[in-house]
Amino acid sequence: MLKSVLAAGAAAILALSAFPAASRDRYAERPPVMISPDLSAPWVMQLRDNRSPMAAKRQRSQASGPSLFGTPAPQQVKRTRQKVSPFRTASVPAAKPRAVRAPQVDPKYLPQMVDYDGGRKPGTIVIDTRDNFLYLVQEGGKARRYGVGTGKPGFEWAGTHKITSKRVWPDWRPPAQMIARERAKGRHLPTHLAGGPENPLGARALYLGSTLYRIHGTNQPWTIGGAVSSGCIRMRNEDVVDLYERVGVGTTVVVM
Repeated sequence: MLKSVLAAGAAAILALSAFPAASRDRYAERPPVMISPDLSAPWVMQLRDNRSPMAAKRQRSQASGPSLFGTPAPQQVKRTRQKVSPFRTASVPAAKPRAVRAPQVDPKYLPQMVDYDGGRKPGTIVIDTRDNFLYLVQEGGKARRYGVGTGKPGFEWAGTHKITSKRVWPDWRPPAQMIARERAKGRHLPTHLAGGPENPLGARALYLGSTLYRIHGTNQPWTIGGAVSSGCIRMRNEDVVDLYERVGVGTTVVVM
C-alpha cells in the first residue's frame, strides 16, 4: 500500500512540473497566416473599388430588373392616394320613369262616316242611347258617327229638343237634386265650378231646350261607350269641339 501511495505522489509531481510548459506553449504568439497575392488580389479589389466589374454588373442587374438566377430586385413604387371629396355622391343612373298608359277608347267609338237610312233630314242630330252613338245626318244617305256616354240605369230618357245655347269651356252648376243625391252618398259637390280642363263638362257644351241635359265634353274619355252619366250626353273633348263647329243653335236633337 505504501508503494501505491508513493507512486501516486510521484505522478502528481510530474504533472505539476509539466503544466508551466504546456501553458506557455498554449499562449505563445503564432506566426501570421500568409495568403498568396494571386488569390487575395481580386477580393481586395472588390472591397476597395465599388466600380469593379462584379459591382458594376450587380448595379446593372438591379437597374434592369429581376435576374433569372436571383431574387427580384426590390422596386420602390410611389403610390399616390386619390383624395375623395366627402361631398361627392356616387354616380347612379337615373331610373327611367315608368310610362303610365292612359285607358284607351274602343276604336269603334272614334268618329267615322257611316251609311244612314233613318229618314231624318241632313243636319239633324240623332242619339242612340242603346248602342251609345251620336249621328250627325249628312246628305246622300250618310252620317258622321261619334261614340258617346249616356245615362246610367234610372237616368235614361228620350225625346226631341232643339239646341238652345252653346258654350266654350262652360261653367258647371250642378242641379240641386244632384247635389242632394250625392250628399246622401257622402260626396259633396260644389255649387259652382269654373270652366277648364278639370271641369266635368269638358271643352264644349250644347244645351238642349229647357231641360237640364246637355251634349258636352268630358275629362274622363275612357267612359265613352258606357252608361255613365246622370242623363247628359258625353263626348270626347276633341269630338265635341268638332260637332260644335258643325251645328248651330236651333239644330234638332232626337234622343232614342
